[in-house]
Amino acid sequence: MYRMGLMSLLASDCNVDGQRCIRMALVHDIAEAIVGDITPHCNVSDADKFKLEADAVQEIKKMLGPSTYAATEVEILWHEYEQQSTPESHLVKDFDKLEMIIQAHEYEQAQGQQLQQFFDSTVGRFKTETGRAWAEELMRRRQQAANTNSRGAPAGKPAMESEKPSYPAPAGSSDS
Repeated sequence: MYRMGLMSLLASDCNVDGQRCIRMALVHDIAEAIVGDITPHCNVSDADKFKLEADAVQEIKKMLGPSTYAATEVEILWHEYEQQSTPESHLVKDFDKLEMIIQAHEYEQAQGQQLQQFFDSTVGRFKTETGRAWAEELMRRRQQAANTNSRGAPAGKPAMESEKPSYPAPAGSSDS
């Protein structure tokens, strides 16, 4: 939880409103905290998922006071994310997909499982240059970990600390 918010903070220089991305990611994560993280593999219809999350947003609004500025902003940000109507919503949606495959990769490393179906569900679905670049970097790291582990290193432990590369700068940053 909150990894999407941190990704938004790190990518705040890729031609979107970084603060809006952070707020949108937090709203998305809070709604998921209420209903749970519904993945493509949960066999929940899009309509049912939408209703569960819409109900969670209403619950959040009720906690905040339904007519407060904060409650209104939560609802607006959630609808913007769901409608995918802005560059910010596209980036945050990409971060949601990234978070899922990062978590799958962590489980693979920690538990020695193969969770390819999670990676397959994101192929060709990243809408932003940053999302695609970060997904490619994760896939590179995943392959590197598989190669390292096939040489006998314990799962989750790189053979050498120097084999841990850093993520590329967000698209549109001054480092590009």
